[in-house]
Amino acid sequence: MQAFLKSATGQTTRPLKDKLSSGSSIEKKAKLTPWVEKYRPKCVEEVAFQEEAVAVLKKSLEGADLPNLLFYGPPGTGKTSTILAAARELYGPELYKQRVLELNASDERGIQVIREKVKNFAQLTVAGTRPDGKACPPFKIIILDEADSMTAPAQAALRRIMEKESRTTRFCLICNYISRIIEPLTSRCSKFRFKALADKVQEERLLEICEKEKLKYTKESIFALVKVSEGDLRKAITFLQSAARLIVDSEITEPAVIEISGVVPIKMINDLLQVCFNGSFEQLEFAVRSMVDEGYAATQILSQIHDSIIEHDLSDKHKSVITEKMAIVDKCLSDGADEYLQLLSLCSVILPQAH
Repeated sequence: MQAFLKSATGQTTRPLKDKLSSGSSIEKKAKLTPWVEKYRPKCVEEVAFQEEAVAVLKKSLEGADLPNLLFYGPPGTGKTSTILAAARELYGPELYKQRVLELNASDERGIQVIREKVKNFAQLTVAGTRPDGKACPPFKIIILDEADSMTAPAQAALRRIMEKESRTTRFCLICNYISRIIEPLTSRCSKFRFKALADKVQEERLLEICEKEKLKYTKESIFALVKVSEGDLRKAITFLQSAARLIVDSEITEPAVIEISGVVPIKMINDLLQVCFNGSFEQLEFAVRSMVDEGYAATQILSQIHDSIIEHDLSDKHKSVITEKMAIVDKCLSDGADEYLQLLSLCSVILPQAH
């Protein structure tokens, strides 16, 4: 009898426990949202710095008409955020999932998918009203993110669909390199170049996030975040979140930001160049080996050496020889060559040029 009662009480308490644990997991989920998603613009008005694209989209939202769009520019400048915010404003939360098809580089986007999935979605006709009674455009939006990684046949298949289904569908192509999009597609779209974000704009957005998250920070750390992100706001926000997670209950400092971002400290770069300018090949070999052993990425070292060489007091002839070698080293690194040998090869070219 007692065993029966025990099992009965055990059964009654379990759902309660489950409920409590599920509640805490919901709270955890809310806390663990990446800040990049948490602070993604909810409407076109919130998009920072890209005045041309924002102005056109605002006009389009007022008239509920939209051309085919092509957004291109460096990563982290707001291309995807802008079109997603515009789509949410156009359709509202209820219709958004039915009216917007988003395909990323991670999805299959060969010619077969374009002919079947995209074509079938494009052919569907839709009504011009929302469930809340507001008017909305009688077309759908297909967003093709990272369109520059689509194959040429898939892009060619898209041309006819774009023309044929212009009454029911609008396309938004998003890419980093417009040169990789075939000419017939670019001529069918309104092109918008998204510029790397200005330092002041990034600074304002980062300070806004710091205020909302109640973070302690120094002015130098915000400048450092802006500098290491190189106009990529997504990168800056990710580094800020990493720094906040690393330094709990104390202020975010410049050294912490540099540590997280994987940037090589300026002193190390200057020391390496000093060896190149005044040292022997043996010293150079040791300096490069110790830098690679520290675990810094060769591409990062290369980028920072490039900036230092450009600012350095060398003749134009010497600079051109060094930067030409940098281009070769960069290509070799992207092909998977050995980091130590490539950096040593570069520094051995800087050595005679500096003497």
